[in-house]
Amino acid sequence: MDATTAPSTRAVALEVLLSGPLPRSEIARRLDMSAGSLTRLAKPLVDSGLLVEVDTNGGPESGTLRRTRPLDVNPTAHHFIGAKVTGDDVHAVLTTMRAEVVASSRRPLTGRDPASVVATVNELTQELTPRHAQVSGLGVSLGGRVVDHTTVTDAPFLRWTTAVPLGSLLQDAFDGCVTVDNDLLALTRAQHWFGAARGHDRFAVVAIGEGVGYGLVMHDTVVDIPDVGAGLLGHHPLDPMGPLCPRGHRGCATAMLSVASIRSAVSVGLRRPVTYDECLDLAAGGDPVATAVVTASGRALGRLLAAVANFTLVQKIVVTGEAVRLAEAARPAMDEGIRADRVPDAAPVDVDVRHNNFAHWARGAAATVIQSYVLGHAPTPARRPRTAAANPGAGAARVASG
Repeated sequence: MDATTAPSTRAVALEVLLSGPLPRSEIARRLDMSAGSLTRLAKPLVDSGLLVEVDTNGGPESGTLRRTRPLDVNPTAHHFIGAKVTGDDVHAVLTTMRAEVVASSRRPLTGRDPASVVATVNELTQELTPRHAQVSGLGVSLGGRVVDHTTVTDAPFLRWTTAVPLGSLLQDAFDGCVTVDNDLLALTRAQHWFGAARGHDRFAVVAIGEGVGYGLVMHDTVVDIPDVGAGLLGHHPLDPMGPLCPRGHRGCATAMLSVASIRSAVSVGLRRPVTYDECLDLAAGGDPVATAVVTASGRALGRLLAAVANFTLVQKIVVTGEAVRLAEAARPAMDEGIRADRVPDAAPVDVDVRHNNFAHWARGAAATVIQSYVLGHAPTPARRPRTAAANPGAGAARVASG
């Protein structure tokens, strides 16, 4: 959709994108408009191929049936590219309009300077762009602070300490919508519209890996401020007797939950270097050193999730990231940590454990540009459908991929 598309027309497309297929009467009811207005607004979307009529009963077509066939988004009418930039490489995906991954690729960075990052993203964009399909948007995400979905003011993994107009640099070589986002915010947007938290108007995302990331949705709106990229939750105190983080905080989330911290603690105890997965495997096998470290980290994770739920009053938390396996390996300790810091009569916390890889982070970047394309501007609050949210027992963890 171009910049001239009316907001009411975008609202129709958004409703169908998030909830389709839907009968025209249901779309009109949800958007509080007349049947005539809905028909008028939907016509250009159908004519352009963005929306299609679908047959849900398999019966013969008739003039009446055709008018009552539900509308759905044609997910392949437009494609989008999402790219996740790390300190070493760029992971990119090609998605449909519903953020379904069609293809993926990665390339190492030749340098961490802005020109090298832009060149690598452009190479991946050209590689993933299909010959006979339209790519309508490019979304890029990275760890750091981003302003106005275009300017990176700080990116520690790339060692950027001054403002970089990354969106403008990318736009020079791409004829379409371009967005730049903090990687955790992008992942949160993907969960909000297309993932585990779809239909929830308030939830949190906690990512554990090289650091600790945090995304929040309140009143159906992603809390989007530059400080999201500052890693504030990573220094929340969890254990007064815990190890030190690089900033000198004792027992904070980074010191207790990051890959480097867990590896370091087990390596010191065993007097040999170990990988993160080896730490968890050793704990599962009963090794006393690894068990002690993993149990303490699992309980700290539970306390962190309880703090997030206590302060924000969300009942659903998506836990993800490269170190998410901790939530499984130390599940009893994690559940204990949640219970310890929640009052017994509080509502249960739905902890949804999601395994992912860099392609999922890149998909988050694609979700950001999909939002921008559909809404006609940088992602902002948007009306979304509501569905009932399941709430399993306190501390219960559901494990899934995606």
